[in-house]
Amino acid sequence: MQKSEHAQQEPGRDGWPLLSPRDETMKYLFACAAILLASSPAIAQDRAGEIQVKLVATGVLPDGEIEAVNVDAVGLPAGTDTEANDNYVPTLAVEYFVTDNFSIETIAGTSQHDVDTVSGFPAGTELVSDALLLPATVTAKLHFDVGGIKPYVGAGPAYFIWLSDKPGEATLPLGVTDTDLSDEFGVALQAGIDVPVGDDGFGITLDAKRYFIGTTARWFAGDDLVIETEHNLDPWVFSAGVGYRF
Repeated sequence: MQKSEHAQQEPGRDGWPLLSPRDETMKYLFACAAILLASSPAIAQDRAGEIQVKLVATGVLPDGEIEAVNVDAVGLPAGTDTEANDNYVPTLAVEYFVTDNFSIETIAGTSQHDVDTVSGFPAGTELVSDALLLPATVTAKLHFDVGGIKPYVGAGPAYFIWLSDKPGEATLPLGVTDTDLSDEFGVALQAGIDVPVGDDGFGITLDAKRYFIGTTARWFAGDDLVIETEHNLDPWVFSAGVGYRF
């Protein structure tokens, strides 16, 4: 696998480097948070200690491109790059309200992915199979009342834990017997909206998260490390579902 080639950043009109798509995303989310904080009225602290439970359908859309090649003992084709497939799963979110407009949330759920080639090998060649991810995430969230709906923004740490993974079919003829994806820490940014339905605590929720996190993939032939690559995951995670606050 060859390292992905990225064009050098060109300077902007004022001589500063142009922002990458990742930087632009973070800048946009933080700008939205600042606008909401500036425009939102004060909110009464009358629901402190409440809990909200959400059951949502979640789409996990990772990248998976190769950032660096550390070991290549098999002579992989030049220009090899990869991507991870999307997956759609149910997710449970549990949220504790410290005050009416500040909460701590964690999620429970797993997502399974394959890693396939997009160049170098024929497109779609499988390098990692059935990688099961537990994206342990905790976010601190600020909530706002806007005409009866409740938008929010949040951020917090994430730890991606790979519960299992297998060598892809394309690596078996190379003598690969085992694959390992490294567990890694990262950061999650979050934005969404809760829409109350009636006065009994029920509601509809829409949520978007962007993770900034990677992994190191290793392929072994017996006890020998034959391939090691670093991958950019940075998944977008979109959820929609129902919630109950009590």
